[in-house]
Amino acid sequence: MPLAGCRILVSRAKKQAGALSSALRELGCQVIEIPFIELREPSSYQPLDSALRDLATYDWLILTSVNGVEALFARLAKKQVVASALAHPKIAAIGPATRKAIEQHGLRVAVTPKEYVAESVVASLQRRVKGKRVLLVRAKIARDVIPRELRRAGAEVDVVEAYETVAPKSSEKRLRALLANKTLRPHAITFTSSSTVKNFVGLLGLRSARAALKKPAHHHGVHTASIGPVTSASLREFGLPVDIEAKEYTIPGLVAAIIKERNRIRGAQQKS
Repeated sequence: MPLAGCRILVSRAKKQAGALSSALRELGCQVIEIPFIELREPSSYQPLDSALRDLATYDWLILTSVNGVEALFARLAKKQVVASALAHPKIAAIGPATRKAIEQHGLRVAVTPKEYVAESVVASLQRRVKGKRVLLVRAKIARDVIPRELRRAGAEVDVVEAYETVAPKSSEKRLRALLANKTLRPHAITFTSSSTVKNFVGLLGLRSARAALKKPAHHHGVHTASIGPVTSASLREFGLPVDIEAKEYTIPGLVAAIIKERNRIRGAQQKS
């Protein structure tokens, strides 16, 4: 039980918190779930529906999250478009979780980059998309690295939103109460996307967010646990610390990084 006695706040959307929460609990951790993200339907499905009607005209389909996969296939079912319509475009997935979600629908993923960030998707595709039509299905607000760089590489890129993320209003009161409680406040807060960072700041306000993560000593206070460099960059943009960062940008990678930091802190406490 390497995480026995450890309290961790899992900030993923309610529907997605299970995998991370279960992994942490199995290691002896006390898990507190307060979502910083709530998934909503896009303001209009027209761009996505239009793209779905024209699937056969695309050479590549890029999916950058499990949320995007689920939203895409939910819309396919709603519009009674069979999954086999996706057989024509080659599919690129940003990482193993996204790839697994696609493969569960019986489709083959042609490209999954070695590092699970937008820049690696670009590196994997930029020599393969000149003169090709590319469909990128994603959240309403996302980084523009993929469409910008693939257009520079000569691709025609259509970007359509399949869902949007917002900060749940109900989380603000719970989050403030938790952080104000010296007995129950978490040892760490997980951040699994830039949206979780932005919404954390949005829920608390920047000054309160910085104060909540200020530590009297490195092995005391509330730590941040980031899933990877893009999320870490978002933390730094707000002047927030990056205490833990996963080397592999996945949920198992994040858990491994938390265990490593927990062991380091225990060692420091024993020495002191």
